[in-house]
Amino acid sequence: MTAPPLSASPALGPLLARGALLSPFKRPRPGATFSGGRLVLPGLRVDLARLAAYERVCGFPTGDDALPITYPHVLGFPLAMRIMSGRAFPLPLLGLVHTSISLTRHRPLPATGTTYELAVHVDRLVPHRRGTEAVVVTELREAGEVVWESESRYLARHRTDGEVPEPAPGSGEPPLPVVDEWRLGADIGRRYGAVSGDRNPIHLSPLTARLFGFPRAIAHGMWTAGRCLAAHGTPAAAHVAVDFRAPVLLPGTVAFAAQGGRFELRGTGGDGERVHVRGRVG
Repeated sequence: MTAPPLSASPALGPLLARGALLSPFKRPRPGATFSGGRLVLPGLRVDLARLAAYERVCGFPTGDDALPITYPHVLGFPLAMRIMSGRAFPLPLLGLVHTSISLTRHRPLPATGTTYELAVHVDRLVPHRRGTEAVVVTELREAGEVVWESESRYLARHRTDGEVPEPAPGSGEPPLPVVDEWRLGADIGRRYGAVSGDRNPIHLSPLTARLFGFPRAIAHGMWTAGRCLAAHGTPAAAHVAVDFRAPVLLPGTVAFAAQGGRFELRGTGGDGERVHVRGRVG
C-alpha cells in the first residue's frame, strides 16, 4: 500500500528521536515480517548548496550539473527513517547496522532544471546468520521513468535458530593494489552528519560512540562508499555494489586499493589486512 504523497521531506531529528525511544520496546526475533507501505515524495528539487557541501565532504568534484551516484541515497534516507522509526516496524532503530548497498544509475542525473519523484519502501525482512536484515528499496524517477534505484540492507542483531549458513569463502581474486592512503580526521562523522542529516551518535564523538560499544567514533558507511566512488569514478550509467565489512574508527588512516571495476578500503600498519569496505563498479 502506498501512503498519501508527502508534501516535503520528513525532518530527520524527530524521526531519530522517535526511533530511539521505541527501540527498547522492540524485541527482534527470527521469522519477523513487515509490510509497511510505500512513501512517495513528488516534486523534489535538489538543494544546490546542500549538494555542494556533500560533494566537498565526500571528495566529488563540485560545480557539475549532475548528482553523484550516491547522492539519491541521502535524499531517500529521511523517508526510510520515517518507516523504520514507526511503531509497526519490528526491528529497533538503535543498533541497526548498514551492511550493504547496491545501486544503479540508468543515466546522468541533472542537478538543476529537473523535478524528481522519490519513492521508498521496506521490501522485505530476511534472515541473517547474526539476526534479521531489512531490505530497503529506493527509487528516483523523472517524468515517470526510473533513473536511479538502490537496495540497502540494515541488520538488527539477535539470537537466531542457526539455519542461515555462513557466507561462502571469497572467490580467490588477487589482492588489489593500493592507490592512495587517506588520513581521516575525528570530525568526518560530524561533517557527513551535517550534510546527510544522519546524526547517529556512533558517528559523532568518542563519548557517544562508547555508549554503543565502539572505542571511538566510526565513519558512516555511506561516507566511505561515497569517498571510494569519488576516487574510483563511475560511468554515466553504472551499477555499484558495496559491502560494509568492518567499521572505520575516527581518527585513523586507511588505504584505498583499486583495479579495474573493483575497489577496497583497508586498514594500514598493524591493521593492514582488515578490509573495511569492498565494492565493484560495472
